[in-house]
Amino acid sequence: MSPILTPLFSVLGIMLLGSLTQRLKVLPSDTDQVLNQYVYYIAFPAIMLFALAQTPIEEILQWGFIAGYSIAMLLTYLLVAVISLLINKNRSDIAAVRALNTTFGNTAFIGIPLLSMMFPGQQSAFTAAAIASLLSVVVFAIVLVTLELYQGEKKQSPLLTIAQSLLQNPIVIGSGIGVLLSALQIQMFDAISMMVKQIGMSSSPCALFAIGMVLAKARATNQHQHTNKMNQLMELSWINLCKLIIQPFLAYILLSAFSIEGEYLIMGVILASLPTAASVYLLAQRYHVKAQISAMAIVLGTLFSILTLPVIETLLKNH
Repeated sequence: MSPILTPLFSVLGIMLLGSLTQRLKVLPSDTDQVLNQYVYYIAFPAIMLFALAQTPIEEILQWGFIAGYSIAMLLTYLLVAVISLLINKNRSDIAAVRALNTTFGNTAFIGIPLLSMMFPGQQSAFTAAAIASLLSVVVFAIVLVTLELYQGEKKQSPLLTIAQSLLQNPIVIGSGIGVLLSALQIQMFDAISMMVKQIGMSSSPCALFAIGMVLAKARATNQHQHTNKMNQLMELSWINLCKLIIQPFLAYILLSAFSIEGEYLIMGVILASLPTAASVYLLAQRYHVKAQISAMAIVLGTLFSILTLPVIETLLKNH
């Protein structure tokens, strides 16, 4: 059995538990929102701060890894956006959501626990996932502005909106503090360090549980909606093809081109291979753009990743 299956099944098991809890109505219906807010505003910024503060600044500033991963995301985004605009002319909002589905992988809430179990005790696992997550936040901010521009909700400069979105993002703030502590070689007091670490470590199970609840809600909602099944199947197929196959392939080519090798190459490709994050569905639902497709893409992508991730890991380790 592929070594990646053990942590992958662990991750999926927590998500399944969240889905069952939601379907059985064991907890209040808004529990997923509370958990998501806790993870987003407190726990995940804490683990980013802790992980980056404990990592030497030269290991954080791996420009080859950053460039390779970023360009792979950009090329995938542009490919999907162009195809989408050819299918739905002048619908930049649909193009943006489709492209986000194929580039915004669950590098935080699935990537961190998965890599930490694949590479136990290695700080580089947190660092790689942190870098990928920060790059994903930038893409998310760009799509947010695109949707607001299309729907006429933008009242100020797009660049200013992106900057404000990033500067107000708790993940970016936590990461920035961590990078600053690393650059200045400032060690946190043991008690504070332990507190931040313990809070941060709660991010993964809480996030995975909440994702399961969100997907259960999305599935229940979408069962009452009717669409052309063939068109839906084709759209879901090429979205997941781009997310689970094309993006990791581009990541491998580009990371290798920037001389990234060994564990960081494996981590980068695995992170690029992860299914779409639940945040995409929440954004699509908020702006009423491809919410049903986004929810189904996340569910199917997560299921397909059980097959694709072990294959990709085997190919990487045998190369």
